Amino acid sequence: SCWSLKMATHMSRCRTWSRVQRFGIAAYRRYSSTGGGYPNISLSSPLPGIPKPVFASVDGQEKYETKITTLENGLKVASQNKFGQFCTVGILVNSGSRHEAKYPSGIGHFLEKLAFSSTAQYGSKDEILLTLEKHGGICDCQTSRDTTMYAVSAEVKGLDTVVSLLSDAVLQPRLVDEEIEMTKMAVRFELEDLNMRPDPEPLLTEMIHAAAYRGNTVGLPRFCPVENIDKIDKKVLHNYLRNYYCPERMVLAGVGIEHEQLVDCARKYLLNVKPAWDISTSANVDLSVAQYTGGIVKMEKDMSEVSLGPTPIPELTHIMIGLESCSFLEDDFIPFAVLNMMMGGGGSFSAGGPGKGMFTRLYLNVLNRHHWMYNATAYHHSYEDSGLLCIHASADPRQVREMVEIITKEFIQMAGSAGEMELERAKTQLKSMLMMNLESRPVIFEDVGRQVLSTGKRKLPHELCALISNVTARDIKRVTTKMLRSKPAVAALGDLTELPSYEHIQAALSSKDGRLPRIYRLFR
Repeated sequence: SCWSLKMATHMSRCRTWSRVQRFGIAAYRRYSSTGGGYPNISLSSPLPGIPKPVFASVDGQEKYETKITTLENGLKVASQNKFGQFCTVGILVNSGSRHEAKYPSGIGHFLEKLAFSSTAQYGSKDEILLTLEKHGGICDCQTSRDTTMYAVSAEVKGLDTVVSLLSDAVLQPRLVDEEIEMTKMAVRFELEDLNMRPDPEPLLTEMIHAAAYRGNTVGLPRFCPVENIDKIDKKVLHNYLRNYYCPERMVLAGVGIEHEQLVDCARKYLLNVKPAWDISTSANVDLSVAQYTGGIVKMEKDMSEVSLGPTPIPELTHIMIGLESCSFLEDDFIPFAVLNMMMGGGGSFSAGGPGKGMFTRLYLNVLNRHHWMYNATAYHHSYEDSGLLCIHASADPRQVREMVEIITKEFIQMAGSAGEMELERAKTQLKSMLMMNLESRPVIFEDVGRQVLSTGKRKLPHELCALISNVTARDIKRVTTKMLRSKPAVAALGDLTELPSYEHIQAALSSKDGRLPRIYRLFR
């Protein structure tokens, strides 16, 4: 390496010398950093005599509308063109844990795990993966409370194969006993993992939904309860699929492909397909609207050994308090999204640049002032008929009462007037998060699919940005005042000795300042 260094130095000397010989010493000086041809011009101003640069201009709008076609059987085909050699295509079904009222809970969880297993055409999951591999493809299935999504990313050339495979995976699964047994093991493992995790957020989200919508729709368990694992078999699954996996409840969405090409493939593979289950004449679909009840779900749990290791997390008690917001179909959905951002939602450190979360209210008013608070984050869950705005906080078990009061105070202060600066910042952060997330193809796919599934059309990013820009402090105050009229939903996990009663939490949220009723104890 020493030799190569010498060699490089020698070469650069030779180059310099040849330039001096060719153009003379004055020219050498002009192009070197030592002799300044422009001695007095600062780096921030343009050099004289050089033409002005012409930059490409962007108007921030997607040139291509999302195209939507409805086939004769009611299935919608939606696509968004985006250039590149890969595309993301998938089928979204209006089916999830909220539809399981008449069935054992956990069917959605099972179907997610069984996705892309053997089908009429493919003998095993491996065969499916090998077929996709020929087109550089991967597949995935995700289910939420209201939607199940089967997706494939692959080369555009393989579109025909991909749609044929998707149709097969969704409508013709074999559901053999061996696969169902494997799924039961996977579900058991996932439930154990859920309870052992140091991050309690998924468990708390599950609990707060159960508290907010007691025993109905989005309050039904998203993960299969242990006692239901053995109740679910092929017959139960077919019974469910018969009612919910019908074309009018589906969207075939694609990003990165020509719309006509996608429609042709849909006609070929999704129009006259007979599913693996016999089709019933009248589908028995649960159309119940989410009933917000409010309430409390508690789980006493020893959290002292949740994370052992070189840097163990201290023993914490986790509290989540939520109030009813609105559905994503209402106009108030946008002000609620801004409010969530202003409080500290979207994860303190998700897209939005370094330090993005540092100016949110939960950061400035809570984490900065109370050093013993371990975490405070806002979340906004929204569905087609209701929504839930929650704050999750965690602290030492001895300070639970104080922590609850800090959260209730923050809820009450939301109804005060929002500062111009914090509101503008929250709106800008929401727009930046939206735009940054929508740069990735799978996210565009999910956005197209979900919007078309729930509304039949798609609002483009620039339309959403315009709606966000129009939110005023009055809107924030109005939606908060409406939200504070609802009963609270509370989820509590860990050592709950110091937890105030539900009635006290409710009283604090109905008071002017968010304080808990004082308790006078003789013996502290």
